[in-house]
Amino acid sequence: MDVKDDTFAKLTHQRIKLINRGLRQALPKAGSKPRTIHQAMGYSLLAGGKRLRPLLCLAAAEACSPKPDSFKFALPAACALECLHTYSLIHDDLPCMDNDDLRRGKPTCHCVFGEGIAILAGDALLTLSFELLTEIRPPKRYPLQIFFKEMAHAAGSKQLIAGQAADLQAEGSQKTLREVNFIHQRKTSALIILSLRLGAMSANATAQQLNIMTSFGSHLGLAYQIIDDILDVTKSREQLGKSSGKDLAAQKATYPAVIGIPAAWRAAKQHTSKAMLALKPLRAQGARLELMAKELLEREY
Repeated sequence: MDVKDDTFAKLTHQRIKLINRGLRQALPKAGSKPRTIHQAMGYSLLAGGKRLRPLLCLAAAEACSPKPDSFKFALPAACALECLHTYSLIHDDLPCMDNDDLRRGKPTCHCVFGEGIAILAGDALLTLSFELLTEIRPPKRYPLQIFFKEMAHAAGSKQLIAGQAADLQAEGSQKTLREVNFIHQRKTSALIILSLRLGAMSANATAQQLNIMTSFGSHLGLAYQIIDDILDVTKSREQLGKSSGKDLAAQKATYPAVIGIPAAWRAAKQHTSKAMLALKPLRAQGARLELMAKELLEREY
């Protein structure tokens, strides 16, 4: 790791601490009645993880504004995004969905608190994500209602939920690359694009900057999911902190299953290159996002 990478790693660590502090403050106290639901929310939300979506949100705000502390305006959106993402993980892990027993290196929410409480914890985090958006100070170009509309659309039946539904329906059947792309553009890319757009909007981005974030996020989201699919078949449960090999066993719609690992790896690199190319008009201000794209391509968990 060179000096530049070391500085980037330290800054990422600092921002994760900032995000985690915001999440702890946003959560109801664990002792609030009824205690079990609030404990379950905190258990899943504070279990760790890469905090990718909130980090992208902060980096997008920074890339769209010359102000040194511009990322701070995006903190409420960043915390809202992590609540939204964690809700989707809790529900994704349920026995009626992917039936996973490990997430972020810990037993999944329904394994600890039961299926009913896990469903409610996910519902509560989804609701909390919209509450947190009210803390945004809307900039000149974007009234608060635009933030709500963006998040509702990305989390709804045409995007995130569409991807989840299509993923369930595709199990056990022969898939095409087009069908896999449809699933993951919605199941993964939608929230990554949302993260970048909310961060950019928090910094009062221009229409051009917002389009750049959308294009960057579209390619980054697919690259991220392709690498995730590859890791599922090449890494162990202990290395990933979640179940591995289950996608193959369940005949899920994944890139390695449809095009093989070598071609999937080439596709991930191509999408990463296209994501970086989309950032070129931002010049030096897009450097942090470019580094994040590079790190995500090279990750091992």
